[in-house]
Amino acid sequence: MVFQARYHCLMTHCKNCQYELEGAYCSSCGQRDIDLERPIWSLIAETLREAFEVDGRSALTVKALFRSPGSLTCEFLAGRRRTYTSPLRLYLTISILFFIFAAWLAKTGIMLEPGQDPRLDAAIQAGFLSDDLPRLMFVLLPVFALLLKMVYINRLYFDHLIFSLHLHSAAYVILAMMMPLEALANRHIVLALLQVAILVYFLAYFVMAMRRVYQSSWPAVAVRSALVLFVYMIVVSVVVENTSNFMIIAD
Repeated sequence: MVFQARYHCLMTHCKNCQYELEGAYCSSCGQRDIDLERPIWSLIAETLREAFEVDGRSALTVKALFRSPGSLTCEFLAGRRRTYTSPLRLYLTISILFFIFAAWLAKTGIMLEPGQDPRLDAAIQAGFLSDDLPRLMFVLLPVFALLLKMVYINRLYFDHLIFSLHLHSAAYVILAMMMPLEALANRHIVLALLQVAILVYFLAYFVMAMRRVYQSSWPAVAVRSALVLFVYMIVVSVVVENTSNFMIIAD
């Protein structure tokens, strides 16, 4: 009887404020009704499902991300946020999937240069792509936003950060298409041309997204886009190179 009374209390009252529940969420404090007294694998599954939940918004978000470059940022900054997946959640989901895919490609040895050890160097590449590079790129997100702030000083830094999240999300998807072609481009001219076409598409995507978000003239957008991208590539190259050298010394 004691157990039944306790179970009834847990199921009908909020565990945070003890307010009587009338649905999945407490109408007093807003906490979701989740029973933590259950098998650990059930809790892990629910956590992953909530973190990477694929619903109607996910498909709509990805569609908008590529169909209309920059529109997701504009919609979010305009306050229309319920229709699409949040920028941070979108970035985390796509980046994790991308780096898992990149690490798997590295393990196959497809990304090795001639003369590199198929086992040792492939393992080092995979480890860097799965462990170090994701953290580095996440830290560099605010740096990219800062570069945008330098060329569009009148806009809020928050605006640049949201744009940075959306742009990097799109970039990872495009890079995922380019990476397999990188190793195979030398074998067939068609694959090399396809790789160039994807690169040109990304550059055009970047300029069009900048144009839509910052509402500048095409010449101004082109110059500022080139400047931001050039400086950012230098920053990324320096950070990645120094990190790689540090790993080699540490090993």
